[in-house]
Parts: sequence; structure tokens; C-alpha cells
Amino acid sequence: MAREDTGDIRQDPERDACITATSMFVGITGTTDIGRGIDPESLQEVLRRAFTLVRTIVSTHGGSVERFIGDAAFAVFGVPEPHVDDALRAVHAALEIRAATEALNTERHHNRDLRLRVRIGINTGEVTVAGGGVSAGGASGDPVNVASRLEHAAPAGEIFIGGTTYHLVRDSVTASEADPLVVQGRPVPLRVHRLIGLAAPSPAA
Repeated sequence: MAREDTGDIRQDPERDACITATSMFVGITGTTDIGRGIDPESLQEVLRRAFTLVRTIVSTHGGSVERFIGDAAFAVFGVPEPHVDDALRAVHAALEIRAATEALNTERHHNRDLRLRVRIGINTGEVTVAGGGVSAGGASGDPVNVASRLEHAAPAGEIFIGGTTYHLVRDSVTASEADPLVVQGRPVPLRVHRLIGLAAPSPAA
């Protein structure tokens, strides 16, 4: 797998820094339909449990959830502590989040026919990190915006990854090419891959 160039912003937490990181947006879909069938307090409990799962899984893989925005979560891998495999960590987290959401649906099915689904966008690139990292303002920049666009473009239940992310993890995953993503201000549409799962391990020699 290709290696990521990383830097550690903890060396000077008072200044902004540019660092290669992997951004991930997780959107929860289906809340409108669910909200028609249950009271607002119960809906908030469903979302709380879903976002708790997201936070726990992201943290387990070395990432940080920066903020929740409505029915979406923004997480970053590589801030404040970078790893050479942050892109792969994000991919593992995304697959686990999708599976955990389905498990949550199964758990609730005996009470109500409620179905949450996630759509996820992942993108890797150089971001600007406000002094101190996640707790002080977090990552921003074009790669973050592209990750958000990928999340919005992904159908419910699917994970879209950007070209750089795919290049970094392509030996470890199975994926198929999706329709290119048109981004305002970009002369050429961005390549997008639909993440299917992890690649089967190679047989031992």
C-alpha cells in the first residue's frame, strides 16, 4: 500500500499547520420517515445511539469526530496524531459504521419497522489545521469539502471514496468505479470509487 506523508502538529500546537489527513463524512438517512412514526424524543434517542456508534468506531481506528452537523458527522484521521495508514483506518471505520447501523436496525426491528442507513464520503489530502488540532477548530480545506460532496453524492447504504484515498488503499479493498463527481470550479470531474469491502488476504506462499 502507498504511504502517506504526514506531519505531527503537536510539535507546535499554537500555530496553524498543513497536514495530510483523511476526512470522512457520515450522513444518517431515513430519519424523516422514522420521525413520522415515533415521537421526537424517541427519534433523538435513535440518532444519539447512531452517533455514539460513529464516535466509538472512529475513535477505535485512531480518528476523531470533529463535529455533528444535523444528521451528519464529520471525522478526520491524522489530526492531531498522524499515521501512515490513516486512509485505510478511515476505510475500516466506514465499513464498520455501515455494519453497525444495520445491526442497530435489526435490534430495533422487533419494536418498529424503522430503518436507518448511512452514506459515507472519504477523501484524503492536505488540510489546514487550526492551532491545537481537533479541540481548537479542526481541519478545513478543499479535501474536507470534497469528502462532504462525496457523502452527499453517495446513495443510502454506500461509501464513496476519492481518488487519492483509493490510490492509498487499493491493494487492501474491493471497489468499483462510480460516476465522476462534478465540483464547481474544477475543470475536470473527480474520479470516485464505490467501496465494497476489504480485499481477501493473499494466500500464504
